[in-house]
Amino acid sequence: MDLLAQARIKGVQSEFVDALGKLRVTDPVALKSILDALPEKRVYRFVSGPVVVRALGHPRTELATMGAPPLQWTLRANGNVIAQGETREPVIAWPADLPLGYHRLTLTDAEGVAEEVPMIVAPERAFGGEFDRGWLLAVQLYGVRSERNWGIGDFTDLADLVRLAKQLGADGVGLNPLHVLFDNHPADCSPYSPNSRLFLNPLYIDVEAIPEFTADLVPDAAATAARLREGNRVPYADMAALKWLGLRAAYGSFVTSASGVRRNQFDAFRADRAPLLSRFACFEVLRHRFTGPWWEWPSEWQQPDEAKCAELRNGPDKRDVEFIEFVQWTADSQLQAAKELSIQLGMRVGLYLDVAVGVQSNGFDAWNEQAAISRHLAVGAPPDVLNTVGQDWGLAGFNAGGLEAQSFVPFADMLAASMRHAGAIRIDHVLGLKRLYLVPRGFKPDNGAYVQMPFEALLGAIARESTVHQCIVIGEDLGTVPEGFRETMQDFGIWSYLVMMFERDDAGHFRNVDFYRPNALVTLNTHDLCTYAGWRSFSDLRVKLSLGLDPGESDQARWDALGRLDEILRQNGISANDLYSVLAFLSRTPSRLLAVSMEDLLGVIDQPNIPGTIDEHPNWRQRLPVALDKIATKVDLAALKAATRERSLIGGS
Repeated sequence: MDLLAQARIKGVQSEFVDALGKLRVTDPVALKSILDALPEKRVYRFVSGPVVVRALGHPRTELATMGAPPLQWTLRANGNVIAQGETREPVIAWPADLPLGYHRLTLTDAEGVAEEVPMIVAPERAFGGEFDRGWLLAVQLYGVRSERNWGIGDFTDLADLVRLAKQLGADGVGLNPLHVLFDNHPADCSPYSPNSRLFLNPLYIDVEAIPEFTADLVPDAAATAARLREGNRVPYADMAALKWLGLRAAYGSFVTSASGVRRNQFDAFRADRAPLLSRFACFEVLRHRFTGPWWEWPSEWQQPDEAKCAELRNGPDKRDVEFIEFVQWTADSQLQAAKELSIQLGMRVGLYLDVAVGVQSNGFDAWNEQAAISRHLAVGAPPDVLNTVGQDWGLAGFNAGGLEAQSFVPFADMLAASMRHAGAIRIDHVLGLKRLYLVPRGFKPDNGAYVQMPFEALLGAIARESTVHQCIVIGEDLGTVPEGFRETMQDFGIWSYLVMMFERDDAGHFRNVDFYRPNALVTLNTHDLCTYAGWRSFSDLRVKLSLGLDPGESDQARWDALGRLDEILRQNGISANDLYSVLAFLSRTPSRLLAVSMEDLLGVIDQPNIPGTIDEHPNWRQRLPVALDKIATKVDLAALKAATRERSLIGGS
């Protein structure tokens, strides 16, 4: 079979027109690398693809072909038959009481031709929240200063942020991804480059809040932590060393002195998160034992093996495995406490968490899901106006064939982990649910190809998990959006993500409030854009030029944009152009959630991240200029409450 025929079967689009209007044709060698890295994808006979049934009224599924009638169908969940029937028409009318979830459908015609198909039974729409309009305080948790943390914002700081947000009238706190990284070495501190999206970053744990931890376990901790709190950047290496020392000490104390209640709670958590948690713990022990990525480990460990993992858990490494589980239990418990606090305070969202678009290829998820995650392919973007050579984000993503073979359970597990303590999540680069731009390892990003994803099935999984966890889902739908994409996403109840800085017409005029969609989160900017103070001062343009980057905008264009901002504010009866004036404008939009960044409230000039840089800019390392307990005194509370009056929990004055 030639390459193009293989590409059609696997849904690989090797020819497309990029955002610059140029026809892109993937190099045959690169195309072969992409095809070789993707698992086989089933071509179904009776249906066009995975079956998605939205449980409303009398759901029906149109068949691609009948075969020899009658067509028998059997639906199984976890190997057990949950429904069956037959049809003589090219349609299946499903029972109204099908259970929500991820099933396997077997179709057999009268001649004995049979095939098995993944099937998702989903609610009609994702959870939509139970409020009209509200707003969120958006914070990079690592950058929070406090008088007690160990050099990085932690989950106790998060609880205090929840209290602060309530004081300001917000409905919750929005955070950078909390995914587990690789021990947070300075070179691996991006929250968007996770080891795993299934587990939490242990460095956000407040060690001193662990019941078994006492100061005498790490005598120098207080003095070291005080030193680590100094300066404007998070000292990841030294901070991580202290945290792991404290966590080890706390675990040792837990082993020898924990009450029966605590031990039972720990065991219940392990059982609840099994088998993924125990497998993750084994992976972490192995990762620290062997050098190099997992595909260079001894052959018996290059694939997850339950029998081998059981040996590890019950052998000399038992305590090391249990330690990783203890750390995840501790992180989960502290994050849960922040969530429960938001509920007690009556906040309508609570925690709004971000979900990265992919994982590092040498991390746990890629090791654990080698069929569903293609480690040889990196998610990225083709050339566009701002990135004329394309982008390679260095992250591995899910693939269609592997997900279909497992009835989309790996994707559902990732969603469930993200929603576990969230009232809302944002899915980064949600366009990847329909098609992913993949770059084969060793090739430049302009030599990738689009790969089609089972869009409707993934939306069905999102709707199902969203309703189970009562969690709003926001899709980061920025960039070149395929025709009909947003309409389909909204039909499944997934909200849009609207950034005011991007919401301008072809002439550069800011769009008015009535342009914004109701089911959306609206924000002035993002962590990848300049802050409001940086934008008004032209600081971002100067910084990018100093780094040899194209700022994407001239000084004159910025002056024009400032004038157009004044114009749209005046159209809405807003005479000033400070931050609170902009927030007043955004508060009037019909969009149901507004995110306000802490950096903007504090007048920070430098943005958290400059795309296209690694060491040139202190990405993901900058601290807020004000300690947490002083923030309320640095924010113009009257102006903020007035600006957000229409959507605030406490109203304005």
